[in-house]
Amino acid sequence: MSEHNELGKKGEQLAKEHLMAKGYSIIALNYRAGKAEVDIIAKLGDTYVFAEVKTRTSEFFGLPESFVSKAKQNAFAKAAEAFCEMNQFTNIEIRYDIISVIINQYLQTVQHFEDAFFPDNLGLKQY
Repeated sequence: MSEHNELGKKGEQLAKEHLMAKGYSIIALNYRAGKAEVDIIAKLGDTYVFAEVKTRTSEFFGLPESFVSKAKQNAFAKAAEAFCEMNQFTNIEIRYDIISVIINQYLQTVQHFEDAFFPDNLGLKQY
């Protein structure tokens, strides 16, 4: 596995541990729908959380969370919708979060941004 992929997997593991420590139940990891992927699907109370994890070694080129483009958000939301349809969810509350991870030899940080984005209305159903 390349160094880039290993960093991403380590970041996703830290994000998962972070969510579990905050009382979230992990429903699925790396859920794919077409070309889109949701890194972590979790649940807290009655809310389903679709989390995008961004991992970097530093902030030199920008904060990890700043790399979630509008196009990525909309693709991510379509994957979330596919998950909801596959599970025949109706009348549920969903939220889109970003978990920002920085890992290097000196530092390991995890920041969780709840309700980080609201995708464009692309015909997405209200759950």
